[in-house]
Amino acid sequence: MPEATQTKMPEQVTVGVIDVAAFKNMAALLEYIVPAKGPVFAGSAIAVNPEKVLAASRNPQLREVIEAADIRYADGIGVVKAMRRRLGRHVERIPGCELWQELMLRAARFQVPVFIIGAKPEVLAQTRDKLSAAGTKLVGAVDGYFSDEAALIAQIKQTEPRIISVAMGSPRQELLIQRLRQAHPSCFYMGVGGTYDVYTGNVKRAPALWCKLNLEWAYRLLLQPSRIARQLGLLRYLWWYWTGKV
Repeated sequence: MPEATQTKMPEQVTVGVIDVAAFKNMAALLEYIVPAKGPVFAGSAIAVNPEKVLAASRNPQLREVIEAADIRYADGIGVVKAMRRRLGRHVERIPGCELWQELMLRAARFQVPVFIIGAKPEVLAQTRDKLSAAGTKLVGAVDGYFSDEAALIAQIKQTEPRIISVAMGSPRQELLIQRLRQAHPSCFYMGVGGTYDVYTGNVKRAPALWCKLNLEWAYRLLLQPSRIARQLGLLRYLWWYWTGKV
């Protein structure tokens, strides 16, 4: 791609202790990461939801990990509502799973080299095959059970990807991304959690209507009642929202 000036980052909104970029919608964020004309954004992105806001307020180390990301985008309706109220305008929720899938399609369109890391070997193999079939220029794939980080870094340097996604769960994936960026800075990095499992159908995502109504959290709770303790913690965030603390 020809060199061009990077699109300006949108204004930031402080939600709790985290500054979140107020991208108008997913299309705007995708254009920022992989411009139609210009180089791929070199940096990293992290999804921000109410759980992360609460955890960052209690854990300075986690807050540092989140703040180390260049792009912090709103993946959580509670965060979106706080931003809308603060800005007085519409801000869309950007689900990380959907963002990654759309980013892979955009990478295929512009033939941007991609490297994927994480998940179980069989899930990674399925992800690799599905991406390749969709036209993604995949230059490397390493599962989440690797033991030689130096060898991983050497492979990345050799293949020269411009997008790397890491599916290892937070904050492990973000800490790995920080180390990889030091070795290979001219790349866009994205932590994607369990996205490969969803992408390959190994984990079922909430039905479209539940997603549209922003009730994915309730669907996951029905499937995994053990999450109740985590969900009850969100009552604190709700209290912060109604009292204007976020």
